[in-house]
Amino acid sequence: MIIPTYNRAELLRGSLAALAAQQPPDGGGFEVIVADDGSADETRSVVRDFEHRLDLGYWFQEDRGFRAAAARNAGARLASAPVLVFLDAGVRPGAGFVRAHLAAHAAPPAGQTRAVVGYTYGYRPDADPLPRSATGLPRTPEEIVRRHGHQIGFQDVRHLAFERFGFDLGTAVVPWQWFWSLNCSVRAADFWEVGGFDEDFRSWGGEDLDLGYRLHRRGTAFTVSRVAWALDTPHERSVEDDLSSGAENVLMMARKHPEPVTELLWAWFAEPRDHFEISHDWNVEDEYLLVLRAAEQARGSVVTNELAALRELPAGTRVAVFGCGPVFPEGLPSAELFDFDGSLAGPSPSGGRVRHALGVRTPLADQSVDHVLVTSRLSGVWDRWGNWILDEAHRIGRHVDTRWLAADKVRTATEALL
Repeated sequence: MIIPTYNRAELLRGSLAALAAQQPPDGGGFEVIVADDGSADETRSVVRDFEHRLDLGYWFQEDRGFRAAAARNAGARLASAPVLVFLDAGVRPGAGFVRAHLAAHAAPPAGQTRAVVGYTYGYRPDADPLPRSATGLPRTPEEIVRRHGHQIGFQDVRHLAFERFGFDLGTAVVPWQWFWSLNCSVRAADFWEVGGFDEDFRSWGGEDLDLGYRLHRRGTAFTVSRVAWALDTPHERSVEDDLSSGAENVLMMARKHPEPVTELLWAWFAEPRDHFEISHDWNVEDEYLLVLRAAEQARGSVVTNELAALRELPAGTRVAVFGCGPVFPEGLPSAELFDFDGSLAGPSPSGGRVRHALGVRTPLADQSVDHVLVTSRLSGVWDRWGNWILDEAHRIGRHVDTRWLAADKVRTATEALL
């Protein structure tokens, strides 16, 4: 059990008290590592208060700014157990929490590596989920959940997403978007095989999604455990700062792992909606399914006539192409090539390299090319993402060529007259 913390002594006390009340797992106890990111409050004293009630370890690192990812990794290095459970300070688990996480990892099929998403009541980063009259009462997590667990505003903010998949994320294409480090677990071997938390994340948000993404690419299955539930304690948050930080960090993630799904995740943070709930009109899961469907429909579609126009550009023109397709005309100038069909990623017949991208956000720097060609291969996503793609094209390039749009409008008008 790894609990990162920073100047949250009393919130940490609540978490440790709930862990001290755990039903011991079959076959022995469990260890708890408090990973302190440089606290200057009474955190160390709180840890000492529980040294005789828990198998407790403590890691302290100098306060050099927000380094929760590094603190979690340091805590994981101290742990000797084969399963790592991550819990935020102030999150109070139910009495069967540890047993439930271990049971989820032991569930069939045998040999399947999995990441467990623990259900967390009360986590509403932009609102107080409990009535003010209830938050100050010294109730156990079980008593609070028994009283308020049926209230929609008190349920896990991801509840509707979980419900859509029958609380089995095995059928989701983007299950890692719900892998949040306030209550989750993963086998230590799997955690270290993908490198643990990326310590380049130095402000709030995104490091857990990044870890989930890498686990998913490795083949790890994701599951939700309602039995491994915990309760978040309301506390002060800077919602505006957190959202801004989250957007910057997810942009970094998109640069590290460039492909359409991370572009879509960044778009959500760049223009945030009301969380990731399925009931709203936008979520990464459904948006990515639409992109995959459009890419499948575009498979085999060639845009050689559009690409051929690039040969008319002056020598030395720096070029980027969004939607390059599988076939290239002879004499195509060197270009930054992108396509949203992942099967095309890699060396291209023209001698360049095709990168997997939709064009919502690419790794290219501002004004780094002279000419951006956006091709008709993107017509299947244009109604939904055309404005975003145009904004990105203008960000990276001095001139943007979308002549297929004009031709498409003429064709549509002609068909309407006939």
